[in-house]
Amino acid sequence: MTISTTRKLVGAGVAASLLLALAGCGSAPTATSSSSGAKAVAGFKPCIVSDSGGFNDHSFNESALNGMKKAADELGIKFTQVTSKSASDYTPNMQALVSGGCTYIVSVGFNLSAATVESAKANPKIDYAIVDDPGQDSSGKTPSNLKPLLFDTAQAAYLGGYAAAAYSQAGKVGTFGGMQIPPVSIYMDGFVDGVAKYNSDKSKSVQSFGWDKATQKGSFTGGFAANDTAKQTAQGILDQGADVILPVGGPIYISAAAAIRGGSNKNTVMLGVDSDLVVADPSVKDVTLVSILKRIDVAVHDAVMAGATGKFDATTYVGTLKNGGVGLSSFHDFESKLPAGLTDDLKKLQQEIIDGTIVVQSPSTPKAG
Repeated sequence: MTISTTRKLVGAGVAASLLLALAGCGSAPTATSSSSGAKAVAGFKPCIVSDSGGFNDHSFNESALNGMKKAADELGIKFTQVTSKSASDYTPNMQALVSGGCTYIVSVGFNLSAATVESAKANPKIDYAIVDDPGQDSSGKTPSNLKPLLFDTAQAAYLGGYAAAAYSQAGKVGTFGGMQIPPVSIYMDGFVDGVAKYNSDKSKSVQSFGWDKATQKGSFTGGFAANDTAKQTAQGILDQGADVILPVGGPIYISAAAAIRGGSNKNTVMLGVDSDLVVADPSVKDVTLVSILKRIDVAVHDAVMAGATGKFDATTYVGTLKNGGVGLSSFHDFESKLPAGLTDDLKKLQQEIIDGTIVVQSPSTPKAG
């Protein structure tokens, strides 16, 4: 299956990219036709399980759920959703979905890898998809009934880092993450490289705090919860003088926003990740410069639709700037406050990444299947 990149993005977790354009449980349904003509095979029952961030994270879990909802609505069928409150829920949740008669299971997040691979290997007649993980077992093989949905977010984060450096009045920016896992560190890699590109292009010396790409070491909260630890971690970046900050890890943006609002520099802003944060959570629009988009909703929607119509394909999908799987959101209310020429610079950089003139690399860059 080829993930469609021309479909109009909808839902609370997504918005049109500035740069590209500048539940309920139920019994197995019978074959159903959608308004668009897509027909679900008899007995098709899609299901989705979240990471510990939950489906109300305004980030990757919610985005995946939006994609599932859209597919189910188009097909006129019901789906099952299960929330993981902690890592101990992953395996039991997968087992519950299998026992519940699910025929297509989407697991959201790198942390569900082991539970998803184990379930896929044990249930070869069920189709699976996993977000942000290649779905490999201990021998490095991905089950033939498991489709990885991956995203080269370093490319979009590169643009975000460039924009952050350009916007910073202090000449200092920073980033911190939730858990140190590839889907998090890949954002941080692209971000610091984008800052370096800005410095090179403009003969500037904007400093970046919180992440060292060379050593792959930096500031992490140890989880995705919006708590005092996350706020203190954000504060540690701000205390070094940064006035633009990138929190990577779902709800931890809430803690970053609280740290920003509690500070003395009223010009400090942050960047969102995964979804367009201004759309997903308008309460932080006053401190959100731009969001680095990972269009999980589109990938999940298209994968589920393919499975529903009997066209499941386990080939790995990788979202890039070229296919529209990643990008930048609008700058929304900050657009009028941007440095002159920045949007033109970003469009140029994006095209150079797309055509290969600029190669954005990260140890966590995913490989297409």
